Parts: sequence; C-alpha cells; structure tokens
Amino acid sequence: MEFKGYKKGVNLGGWLSQCCHTKEHYDSFISEEDIKTIAAWNTDHVRLPVDYNLLEDDNGNFKDDGFAYIDNAVNWCKSAGLNIIIDLHKTAGYSFDKGENESGFFENSDLQERFMKLWEHIAERYAVSDGTIAFELLNEVTEQSYSAIWNRLIRSCIERIRKLAPDTFILVGGYWQNSPDAVPDLEAPFDDKVIYNFHCYDPMNFTHQGAYWVDGMDTSFRMGFDKCDPPVTPEYFIGRFTRAYEAAKKNGTVLYCGEYGVIENAEPQDVVKWFKAINSAFEKLDISRAAWSYKKMDFGLADERMDGVRSELVKYL
Repeated sequence: MEFKGYKKGVNLGGWLSQCCHTKEHYDSFISEEDIKTIAAWNTDHVRLPVDYNLLEDDNGNFKDDGFAYIDNAVNWCKSAGLNIIIDLHKTAGYSFDKGENESGFFENSDLQERFMKLWEHIAERYAVSDGTIAFELLNEVTEQSYSAIWNRLIRSCIERIRKLAPDTFILVGGYWQNSPDAVPDLEAPFDDKVIYNFHCYDPMNFTHQGAYWVDGMDTSFRMGFDKCDPPVTPEYFIGRFTRAYEAAKKNGTVLYCGEYGVIENAEPQDVVKWFKAINSAFEKLDISRAAWSYKKMDFGLADERMDGVRSELVKYL
C-alpha cells in the first residue's frame, strides 16, 4: 500500500485550530502566499487542523462561513500543486489540550453522533477520488482507557463516510496523543484507504525544552542536541517506530507521522540536526509525514529565528 501524494508536508497549525476564533484572525494568519512558500520547500501536501467550532455553532448547526476557509485552503493547495489533509483537531466534548481534555465525548452518544454527522458533512463537501484531499478523524486521543471506544467510533464513522467518500484516504491515530506505542492497539483498517497515524516529539526534554505547558518543565531549561541521552540518531527513531511499523505492515497499511518538530527555545542548528536524524528514519522506513508547524505556535519553521538555517532545514522535512 502507498499513501501517494503525502510524502512530505507541513502543518498549518494555529490558523483554524488552537487559535482565537475570530474573522480577523482567520483572514490574516495564513494567505495563499504562505501556501506557495510551503510548495517551494519541495513538499507535496499540507495538514490543516480545524476545530469543530469553526464549522458548527453551539447547537451543531453547520456554518458555511467557517467551511469557506477550508474551501480557500483546498483551492490554494490545488493551485500550488499540493494535496491537503483535513484534520479535525477538536470535536464537541473532546480536546487534547491540557485543561480542556475529554469533557464527555467518549461517554456521550449524542456527542459521538454529532461527531459523525460533522464528518458526513465534511465528506459530502470534500469527497475526492483523485487522492488530493484526505481526512483525519480526530487529533490526539489522550487516555489509553478510551482505546476500545475509539476503535468502535473509528469503524462507525468510516462506515458512514464511505457512503459519501468511497475513495478518500482516512487517517486514524491512537491514544497517548497519537503515540507510536498506541498504533498496535488500533483495529485492522476498515479498508485499503485507511492509514495509521502517529506523532513524534521525542525526546521531549529536547523538543519541548522550556515549554510552559509541560508539567514539571522548568521554563528556563535548555538542552543542546548533543547533550541528549540516549543520543538522538536515526537508529533511535527507528527503534521508536518499529512496533508501529510492524503493526501497520501486519494489517496491510502504512504509517504517517502527522506531527513532529522542535520548540523555538532550541538553537536553530540543533533543530536542523534533529530533523536530519528523524528524516533519515522516515526515509528508511518509508514513512510519510508533516512537520509542526509552518509559523508561530512555538514551533514555527517560517519564523525569523530560522532564517539562517531554513534552506538546510527544508531538505529534511
């Protein structure tokens, strides 16, 4: 199996998700010029995180003005020769964010039905047979205890999507924030268009050094790439991905790493070293991926701090 057209990508984090949900923000954060910039980095797709409240009002009614921003992204990507993954980053009753987290989704059948109806609407609107648009059901399930319920919801949701979008690639990830360790607990894919998804920010004390949102992290903490223990090498990442890779192979699918990156607190040259190591593992195992994230969000690849190394960095996306 091949996830064709999604080899190397970049996330558009902070535009339609994890943001101030205002028209002013939507209209200014990302433009068509940004999509052209990403295409110039020798990528083939973008991953577009979107929150449910962009697309629905409090009662679950669909908002055409919210969907219009996805329309723009799809059209801009098409013009630039990029494919696009529509990633539902948050759904009613569920968020991966610390402080929000799960708030009823995995226990509430009404919220689960709302989730599936939203996906039916997305599928009706963006179904394609040429592979240029893919769907990601939900970003970063948190607790391992949700695994059985989540597997059931995956199957039910895909069954409904398939009536509207029979040929669209669909990505599914596991618990512990899409940990590669959770991939073996995903059920066998519904069909041959379902991809196993995971995220990688290992080792966290390097990629999230000084992160204010990480429990127990000293915001003044800094770590150089060469100080990581164990050393961060291609073999280190291959070891992290092996169980997920074997699970995907056993079930007739492939892996996609939907997020990976390094916080802005790291030295730019160290960021390049980390990307080079993980890229080598991706290439050896033939894992498709999308770096986090295009701009800002504490990880911005296009931010000014990366100007001196970006031409080298983009070789390792």
